[in-house]
Amino acid sequence: MSGGRNSTMIVKFILLGFSEFPTFTIVLFSVFLGIYLVTVSWNVGLITLIRLDSHLHTPMYFFLSNLSLLDICYVSTTAPRMLSDFFKKQKSISFMGCAMQYFFFSSLGLTECCLLTAMAYDRYAAICNPLFYTAIMSPTLCVQMVAGSYTTGLFGSFIQLCILFQLHFCGPNVINHFFCDLPQLLILSCSDTFFFRVIVSVLTVIFGLTSSLIIMISYGYIVTTILKITSAKGRSKAFNTCASHLTAVILFFGSGIFVYMYPNSDDSLSQNKMASVLYTVIIPMLNPLIYSLRNKDIKDALHRWKKRIFSWFY
Repeated sequence: MSGGRNSTMIVKFILLGFSEFPTFTIVLFSVFLGIYLVTVSWNVGLITLIRLDSHLHTPMYFFLSNLSLLDICYVSTTAPRMLSDFFKKQKSISFMGCAMQYFFFSSLGLTECCLLTAMAYDRYAAICNPLFYTAIMSPTLCVQMVAGSYTTGLFGSFIQLCILFQLHFCGPNVINHFFCDLPQLLILSCSDTFFFRVIVSVLTVIFGLTSSLIIMISYGYIVTTILKITSAKGRSKAFNTCASHLTAVILFFGSGIFVYMYPNSDDSLSQNKMASVLYTVIIPMLNPLIYSLRNKDIKDALHRWKKRIFSWFY
């Protein structure tokens, strides 16, 4: 259903999703359902482990538990709707539903940008100022940094939502995506989107480039400090504490830059949809794995809880 210029509230969009692969509907549904369940269970498991094990009550794992919570919410803004659409004949979504989906998706994405930046600062403080780390990263500061990340993300997304409500959609109403993302909405709008694009560009600079710059500066100091460590074991330990976070940063920012900086041609829309799968579905699943694989503290905590559970039964 298409709406006129006088009332954007009655507009309904059609989400194409992965309808170009009708023969693989069951396979794709099964794969994405499995990924979603694994994402939620792994992140819930990591949050629970950090909460229950007193050895993990440090700033680094406080940030990590909040990142896991973010990832659960982040993937839940798109995955359930995408899964339900696989077997719907009418894959329609109202303008209000579309706008709110983008609001929550954008809020969580911007929050994750800020949180990853805060985690980079935490690693900088731990490696470059180890003697003052506890004093620098106080519990109060950690809570303030997390609260600031959420507040900043919500504010940035709220600005976009207010402007989005000013746009008119008069057709076509087909979105070649599995969720309501900004590039596709701007293409469908019959209003002048210049001001909106300027605001988005400003927010991209503030959140994307500024966050990237802070992270790069932090890691510049970190690398310089690590190179000054004389023992190979010490350098390896310091590097391992940062490698997981750096991997998560590269995956998140890299896929986001590809989607939002790539020209919006017909060919790129399909490519962007595939890239969107990476940062909306795959990365939230990989994050707990990335932070756990080579993390001695997590492995030790798991070992302690295995022994404790084993002792309960034997």
